[in-house]
Amino acid sequence: MTEADFIAALRALPLHDGAMVLADDAAHLGDWVLTKDMIAEGVHYLAGDPPGDVAWKLMATNLSDLAAKGAAPVGAMLGYTLGDDAFDRAFVAGLGDACAALGCPLLGGDTIRVAGPRILSLTAIGRATRRVLRSGARPGDALWVTGTIGDAGVGLAIAKGEPGPDMLLAAYRRPEPRLAEGRALANTARAMMDVSDGLLIDAARMAQASGLAVAIDLDAVPLSAEYRSARGQDRAARMAAATAGDDYELLFALPDGECPPVAATRVGRFAGGHGLSVFDREGEAPLPAAPGYAHDAPT
Repeated sequence: MTEADFIAALRALPLHDGAMVLADDAAHLGDWVLTKDMIAEGVHYLAGDPPGDVAWKLMATNLSDLAAKGAAPVGAMLGYTLGDDAFDRAFVAGLGDACAALGCPLLGGDTIRVAGPRILSLTAIGRATRRVLRSGARPGDALWVTGTIGDAGVGLAIAKGEPGPDMLLAAYRRPEPRLAEGRALANTARAMMDVSDGLLIDAARMAQASGLAVAIDLDAVPLSAEYRSARGQDRAARMAAATAGDDYELLFALPDGECPPVAATRVGRFAGGHGLSVFDREGEAPLPAAPGYAHDAPT
């Protein structure tokens, strides 16, 4: 089954109202927000990545989902695959660093021991004053994104051996969830989600959830100086950034003409209809075969 097939099958089960029909990144129980993310060796991190960085990334990816709901972290529960002693001890130390730095104490969890690559999970719990979904965009709304896009994609190449600056490597190994920005946007954003699988694919998901079409201005995609130095800033470089994933920035919709209360870049616009389109100063850009990362390869 593909990921979409599996989620569709789950929708046939009895669902809590707070599950949001499994169409969002988190569940809502009153003002409580709950989310779970998993990371797997060889998929979301490399076998040679430092264990402390793996722990940080596990925490940060979950807290990024809370950020996209405008939620403040309350605590987290860990699902951990035991392995060699040195890795486990370094992981615990890194998790402690992440808990302290990101303001999310540990509540508990479970451990198992299995052979093979590690699969780790975390359930993060937060509280929010307003429910912000990915499905609230309206025709004519502007699409904005925080931070810069594409850094983690180059960081992955550096982790695999390509030379490059530490800043880009850190973007891949130790992403910073936009918790403060999410809370600041909670009262103004009509729709919000994090950019985890790629700007294009996640913008398309927001548009689909909102029953709209979205057009992305490739020239507006914000690139860091380090990214431009490593990859350039032509159409191909910007398309690579917009499809790379692992950015963990916030993607949000605001009424046209309204300025966000946080530093962000306007990258697109919603309209009636459906689907994703991309353009730049040269005109319409052909869509890539893969607009981002998806767990959609049948086995």
